[in-house]
Amino acid sequence: MQIVNEHLAIKADLMEPTDNGFLLLAAEIGSWAGPIALPSPARKRLLSRIAPVVERLADHPEVAEATAFRAALRPPGEGADLLRRNGVRPARYDLVVLIRTTTVAAIESVRTDPVWRELTEILAARAQHLHQLAASNPARIADVDHHADSWFLFNYFHCADVDVNYDVWEYTAGWFQRNTDLPDSALMQPLPGEPADYSIINHASWPSLRTFLPALLFHPHFRSFVLANFAANEVAAQPIMYRRVR
Repeated sequence: MQIVNEHLAIKADLMEPTDNGFLLLAAEIGSWAGPIALPSPARKRLLSRIAPVVERLADHPEVAEATAFRAALRPPGEGADLLRRNGVRPARYDLVVLIRTTTVAAIESVRTDPVWRELTEILAARAQHLHQLAASNPARIADVDHHADSWFLFNYFHCADVDVNYDVWEYTAGWFQRNTDLPDSALMQPLPGEPADYSIINHASWPSLRTFLPALLFHPHFRSFVLANFAANEVAAQPIMYRRVR
């Protein structure tokens, strides 16, 4: 790993990884105007349709939590050229369902449940593109609190070397802890055999826009440290901010 502006580098303060597993459904339903997710009647109808299905899935004995999100905006990222060179579709997911299972081993039990199949079939029939992923947690600052009315991040990273991607994340997460009081963050790393479009996905939250957005737009070190380290290490970072639906 190459560190750009090393004098700004501080590693994130981490907890032990969780034993939970994760199932992610990320769908492209509506459209974007630059960084803004446009209002979409189709997305609104679909969220209403899947809400009771997500509720039923949350009752599965091996599901710890089931949450749906709608996209709001895409903050500045890095790596569009890298994605093009590697033939990876840019992340434009405006609807996400995240299932946290009690253990990684419980993922298969949930995946074979008829309610999960119903949910995936509904989304697949209506999405322009649907990304499905099963993952474990290699690192976390803290579990993401989905009960608050927060702004939720899914950052879809693409890097040929997952270890490099992790190392870069550890330093950039430290920057966010120091400069935005980032309260929580949990990495999701695809399990063996899962799609490899994203080496890791970072899930995090902030309580309000003012706690993180000014730093992304105006802090000089966001570009000279955070984005510069992604670029130097060939990491494509595709952050999308969401609001919780359920």
